Amino acid sequence: MSRGTRGLVKAAVLAVLAPVALAACGGGGEQPRFVDGTTAGPAASAEVSPSGAAEQPAAFSFAITPAANAKNLPVSSEIGVKLDGGEVTSVTLAESGGGKVPGKMRDDGSSWVPNSPLKYGKTYTATVTVSKDGGTATETTTFTTMGEPGSKVGTGLYLFDDKTYGVAMPVVVEFHPGVAKKDRAGVQKRMFVSTDPPQPGAWHWVSNGTQAYYRAPEYWQPGTKITARIALGGHPMGKGKYGDTDRKATAKIGERFEMKVDNKTKKMTVLKNGQVVKTLPVSLGKKSTPSASGTMVVMEKKEQTVFDTTDDPNPADRYRVDIAFAQRLTWSGQYIHAAPWSVAQQGRTNVSHGCVNVSTENARWLFSQTKIGDPVTVTGTEEKLGAGNGWTAWNMSWNEFIKGSALPVTL
Repeated sequence: MSRGTRGLVKAAVLAVLAPVALAACGGGGEQPRFVDGTTAGPAASAEVSPSGAAEQPAAFSFAITPAANAKNLPVSSEIGVKLDGGEVTSVTLAESGGGKVPGKMRDDGSSWVPNSPLKYGKTYTATVTVSKDGGTATETTTFTTMGEPGSKVGTGLYLFDDKTYGVAMPVVVEFHPGVAKKDRAGVQKRMFVSTDPPQPGAWHWVSNGTQAYYRAPEYWQPGTKITARIALGGHPMGKGKYGDTDRKATAKIGERFEMKVDNKTKKMTVLKNGQVVKTLPVSLGKKSTPSASGTMVVMEKKEQTVFDTTDDPNPADRYRVDIAFAQRLTWSGQYIHAAPWSVAQQGRTNVSHGCVNVSTENARWLFSQTKIGDPVTVTGTEEKLGAGNGWTAWNMSWNEFIKGSALPVTL
């Protein structure tokens, strides 16, 4: 059956700093949330000594990056702040001959992040004011960004604005070519995810670095709003390559809808919000082409499609057939779909090429109920689901999942 190509969902994104050590973005438990760094804090007030004379707050200094007069910086550069105590009260960044650049502080106060990539080949001036022990201090730096690079990494975000997804929908980011292990931490720091209501989460990289998944310890709460900013436009990605663009999306999680397929009974149990609503007879993959066991996610839905395996090296597995109500589970071609030709075997024996066969009536009903991101768990087959063969973020325990983060995870 068709192995399908992965469409890249376009949205927008961000970029990276240099000398300052940034907080773990996705790797540290909850992703860095943005807080407004432009609102002034409480006004400083002089203390009065016992003699009645006003005492001025002690002077202090702090450091900011980029360094003064730095050149050829990535357009993903952030304004870093190294301060021993105190807090940042304001940051302004302005393009020479242009306007001010909007942005926000990272939650840990380590740097200020522009809302979008800076422009290539432009000069910027940053002014940072901090307060400490009732006093204030200001530092300024001017720097210039690099010209547009000729070598870029293609990125994709599997999340659409204003769409509703299932509770198992991971935030999926794709990279072409993949990101080397030594470069993943810097990239991960630029991948921001926030949820409302707040839920912890972490990133996990597929071994070849072509995809990274973000999920929580458990399925998302129904009604959750997920906002993702994959801030890699102009960000160094290793081997002289830079991210192609910023991507972002805000989506919603719908009601909990699950499908559980048991090879032993040859049945699918359908649950809505934890309650069984229907049980369907199924036929899975025959012994020579077994279905994969594991927790998968509905990745794609097509009311009508064509399965074409006429290029299969095994002549016995070559066919071309029209398919109705198809729901993709793996990149290798495992689907749930209508199979009117196997109704007599459904609930009894396995005859498919690896798909979950159901009747046309049941396939139509399922298709009307499901969402992209709904979980599908298959158990008891001869084959295990391979990592990265689909959105396999939930096919491992939480402790296993966080081992795939490029940054430490603390929840």
